[in-house]
Amino acid sequence: MDKLVRAITADGMVQAVAVSTKDLTERARNIHKSLPVATAAMGRALAAASMMGNALKEENASLTLQIKGGGPLGTVLAVSDARGNVRGYIQNPHVDLPLREDGKLNVGAAVGAEGTLTVIKDLCMKEPYIGSVGLLGGEIAEDLAAYFAESEQIPTACALGVLVARDQSVRAAGGYIIQLLPGAGEDVIAKVEGGVMAAGAVTSLLDKNSDPEALLRTVLSDFEVEILETSPIAYTCYCSRDRVERALISMGAEELEDLLREQGGCELGCQFCDTVYRFTGQELRELIDGMRG
Repeated sequence: MDKLVRAITADGMVQAVAVSTKDLTERARNIHKSLPVATAAMGRALAAASMMGNALKEENASLTLQIKGGGPLGTVLAVSDARGNVRGYIQNPHVDLPLREDGKLNVGAAVGAEGTLTVIKDLCMKEPYIGSVGLLGGEIAEDLAAYFAESEQIPTACALGVLVARDQSVRAAGGYIIQLLPGAGEDVIAKVEGGVMAAGAVTSLLDKNSDPEALLRTVLSDFEVEILETSPIAYTCYCSRDRVERALISMGAEELEDLLREQGGCELGCQFCDTVYRFTGQELRELIDGMRG
């Protein structure tokens, strides 16, 4: 089962969060029928959104992570609720690229580096908070670290990874975000950097042990770590027939009349999950009549 772990170091200088997201990434792969490089990009975005969304704490808040890098994958989108449950979308999930020289999936080239990473926090206020940074390389983790440094002025180490098996299924997935708290000096920075370097690739760690607490304790091995929260996370879509009905009504009576005349009904699929909502001609007519009172 996928889960999220939030922690702080005993000296109060470092806060950290880690997730294991193998199952939810596999669910996303099955929904979007994505090829490996697309699975890796979407899985990284889902893991990041989960960790950032869980930090919001307002009950009905949500966080959207949108990556538009100009690469062949197109837009990569991940949305999290305040508990860290996520859903995602990738514009071109069937992109296939040669591996990098080191044998790894070329996520950077697939995402592209000519664009932006945008974070939208909907805290149930009048206006959502929107922060955006230019992409560094499209690998997502380093772009996210740049976002925290530029938009939130928080020194951050971030690692995200998806290990895809030979049969294209997800073998391991997840990541961590480690942030310095006010007052952290050079010695703390050096210990964090040393731990990150010594721990190595996040996918290797998660492949050996999928527990995100073990991941954090490995990376922060020079610190005494106190666990603040452990919670299950999942791929969760909030679409419903009511929501789709409201979307249809928002199109206006004239548009729906055209739809009825041309198609005799309609089918709408959710971009986040594999649910298809069908409306017969009679149901469309009732919606139109209801709008015209």
